[in-house]
Amino acid sequence: MTLLIIIIVLAVIFDYINGFHDAANSIATIVSTKVLTPFQAVLWAALFNFIAFFIFREHKVANTIAKTIYEQYIDLHVILAGIIAAIIWNLFTWWYGIPSSSSHTLIGGFIGAALAKVGSWKVVIMANLIKTVSFIFLSPIIGMTLAFLITLIIVWTSRKTNPYKADRWFRRLQLCSSAAFSLGHGGNDAQKVMGLIAVALAYQKGVKFNIADMPTWVPIVCYSAIALGTMSGGWKIVKTMGTRITKVTPLEGVAAETAGAATLILTEQLGIPVSTTHTIAGAIMGVGATKRLSAVRWGVTVNILWAWILTIPVSALLASGIYMILRLFF
Repeated sequence: MTLLIIIIVLAVIFDYINGFHDAANSIATIVSTKVLTPFQAVLWAALFNFIAFFIFREHKVANTIAKTIYEQYIDLHVILAGIIAAIIWNLFTWWYGIPSSSSHTLIGGFIGAALAKVGSWKVVIMANLIKTVSFIFLSPIIGMTLAFLITLIIVWTSRKTNPYKADRWFRRLQLCSSAAFSLGHGGNDAQKVMGLIAVALAYQKGVKFNIADMPTWVPIVCYSAIALGTMSGGWKIVKTMGTRITKVTPLEGVAAETAGAATLILTEQLGIPVSTTHTIAGAIMGVGATKRLSAVRWGVTVNILWAWILTIPVSALLASGIYMILRLFF
């Protein structure tokens, strides 16, 4: 029971950290375009992070996360080691302002701990892992393509509009697009630890895992934690996401956030855990590429890409070590 309580507490802490780590994803463009102040933006994003609880009720992403590892190889030590590793990597990347993925950190930690326990890849449900890993690359590409197309459509349809009037309208529209993106962020990211908490509860009760049996308090607590984390902000990452990749106008902010929201909501419906960081970064790149390819600071982009690629293996290694240490004391 003690381990279960520790898992639940740390899982909620992870969601809180996820919120402030990923706050920049939700607010970077709306802050960089000066539509809202940073304080207003985090409140706006946090509100819609929580509203996602009332919209995404099937918890498909939570189910996929829980089924990354075959159930017979899961125990409380594996879950705990995975969450601790994910928290460490999240805090490390937050401190250095690196937009890494909280989702893939958690998956990497879960897999690494299970591998340390069994010592074989037979623990991993490969279909779910391949689906998740493929979207490390697909989600930013989808976000980039959609943002590129949306920007071109907006520019073409508003080509005869008075620039001042158009700018005013896009500032208003950006409130809607950022709200939609925050909904997608809450719907996708809050579910990550829900799956692990639900598995831990099932293991403790000695019953087979079924996401439909998850108590209602679990999603309420997870959505609340990610919303509170978002309100705490993530100022180091805002600068990278909002201005260092490419300069963004209100028009481009609408395009990037709309593309990001569409990608996140689509993947949530498909039950694919994706990174909001990858998605919005890809969308911002797509917007920048409509001006000219040199408008995107590819040096910054390459550094971010390396962080994305390293997240799962580094988290897995961390979790392996933590699992070994936990087994010595528990």
